[in-house]
Amino acid sequence: MKTFLLLAAISFNCLVFGQKYTASEIKLINSNDKNSALPIYQTTDEHQHSVLLSMSKNVNPKDPHTATLVNRMKLALLTTDGGVGIAAPQVGVNRNVIWVQRFDKEGNPLQHFLNPKILWKSAILNFGPEGDLSIPDFRDMFYRSQVIQLEYWDLSGKKTTEIVEGFTAVIFQHEIDHLSGILIQDKSKNETDSNIIKVDAFKRLPL
Repeated sequence: MKTFLLLAAISFNCLVFGQKYTASEIKLINSNDKNSALPIYQTTDEHQHSVLLSMSKNVNPKDPHTATLVNRMKLALLTTDGGVGIAAPQVGVNRNVIWVQRFDKEGNPLQHFLNPKILWKSAILNFGPEGDLSIPDFRDMFYRSQVIQLEYWDLSGKKTTEIVEGFTAVIFQHEIDHLSGILIQDKSKNETDSNIIKVDAFKRLPL
């Protein structure tokens, strides 16, 4: 019975949190000083750009490499001039980890999110400017949902679901796009040719 439960737990972790880190990921996460910022990848570098365009996988919150990655991502964000969020692909690791500055909380704290998933988006849209730490000299206007329902884990392994609104919701959508290899410069091109429905902030889409 104990063996069965152990196998079931291992299977659950693999299903929810994905595969273990690869040797190359571990090497990058622990490169140089583990208490220093990881370099932020840029679209101007061919290899780094390919990483930024790749899909990311879930992480195990209890894996010690996850804690190192989370810490070094935060340090990388703090090296920027006014950055409000960062995703793991931006430091070269295609894993589902992000940091977001919570403007919806007192003190505007930075907070990490493991395996974040948007469960629901509102039909009411924001329209505002966005830039990207990985795309030099780029800024444009984008539509984002005003309200989202978010699911995520933290390093303790606690799962949380919450509703996020306003500018903080915009940051979440931007960073979670990174986890799917979506860059705003490409999003801008796609939206130019799409049939996006522009919605006033105080109106809802017809049912």
